[in-house]
Amino acid sequence: MKRLDHYWYSRSPWLVLLTPLSLLFRILVRVRRAAYRKGLLRSHRIAAPVIVVGNITVGGTGKTPLVAWLAGYLREQGYKPGIIARGYGGHAKSWPQQVRADSDPAVVGDEAVLLAGITGCPMAVGPDRVAAAEALLKYNDCDLVISDDGLQHYALRRDIEIVVIDGVRRFGIGFMLPAGPLREPVSRLQETDLLVVNGIGGPGEYPMKLKAGEVHNLHDEGMTKELSDFRDRKVHAVAGIGNPERFFQSLRQSIRRVEEHAFPDHYRYRAGDIRFDDDAPVLMTAKDAVKCRRYASGNEWYVPVSAEMSKDFQVRLNALLEARGCRSAARAASAKLSPGVCHG
Repeated sequence: MKRLDHYWYSRSPWLVLLTPLSLLFRILVRVRRAAYRKGLLRSHRIAAPVIVVGNITVGGTGKTPLVAWLAGYLREQGYKPGIIARGYGGHAKSWPQQVRADSDPAVVGDEAVLLAGITGCPMAVGPDRVAAAEALLKYNDCDLVISDDGLQHYALRRDIEIVVIDGVRRFGIGFMLPAGPLREPVSRLQETDLLVVNGIGGPGEYPMKLKAGEVHNLHDEGMTKELSDFRDRKVHAVAGIGNPERFFQSLRQSIRRVEEHAFPDHYRYRAGDIRFDDDAPVLMTAKDAVKCRRYASGNEWYVPVSAEMSKDFQVRLNALLEARGCRSAARAASAKLSPGVCHG
């Protein structure tokens, strides 16, 4: 049985049976958005500017690498960024939770542990983004908050919205859930500040290129190889992400024999899931690695990726920060203004 998202992108005729539910979902989304705009539902501003990185579709589009890039770039600009997220896949007994690189992904979520390790930034997670952001600021010295996902979490006011689009799958058949992948109508993009495309962008869109780094061994982090070192070998490719095919395709560009093993997004691995009846190496994403490291036997490797953004994107981001009056602590001090909030 194929996953529902397969049919969203293949124009399966039976999806027409779900269109009444999609129309109902569209109405509910519109009513909820209007309730926030009119103040019937309350939106909260925290004591720091907020940049939301999200999407309008279900599934992976490349938000996590962009969040990591933003954290590094903003730190270079003099900011002290922190990150919040939902903590999807985590089963903490109480929320919000502070996250470190050595946190248990079963408690706080796999993407949170990955981001904390990549960026070194303070991070907090929880279903309530406002509570997570306030906890982040309470226990850490941050003057800007990046929200990984949360575009539809309108309870948290934001200063800049960045939407990431899958350059290949785009918006599928253009229907909203459950007949299609859309969480909000495509018209929602007209209200956002920056459109980033994972791939080749169109007019008004900024392309994001994902670059694979050295391949790391799960059992011994210091042991690295190049993807080309696996070129003439059979490999098992393991991926429990929103769009496993993107990972498999990237491996096929460098490796001749790739045996694919796709799992649901945020899948909770067991040792047997990465054990196979041969000695072929096992390659996985960095997100999978944070959950599989405990099962590593020495034959498992992960492929980290990093985002590359154009100079045009950087210029536009800087202009938006300036237009919103957002200043790093250093710039605020020189201007004799309070850091962390947007002035003007």
